[in-house]
Amino acid sequence: MTIRRTAATLSSLTLALAVSLCTPAHAATGTFTYTYPTPNGTSIADLTDPHSGTCINIPEVYNIEDSAHSPINHTDSTVTMFTGVDCTGDYYSLRPGGRASSRLLLKSAVFS
Repeated sequence: MTIRRTAATLSSLTLALAVSLCTPAHAATGTFTYTYPTPNGTSIADLTDPHSGTCINIPEVYNIEDSAHSPINHTDSTVTMFTGVDCTGDYYSLRPGGRASSRLLLKSAVFS
């Protein structure tokens, strides 16, 4: 390998590392859906392209005693769901493409 080729390779690697370190926070790509209680029964809501690594409180059940349920993870990230707000309490994870029954209750979630 010539010195010129070695220098070009090192420059490319340095640039790739610099770009990867300056990339903004990652978001999971896709939609995470869940069912939540309403005065007239239930409704379905979703989180589209949710931020990764940040606790997300489910807004429809944040200030009430009831919880959301029946999550479906159509994102490209694993989601960990918590039974309490602010990612507290018992937790469960769903891989991309996973779904759970109405027995899985959640009030907050974080995406990997």
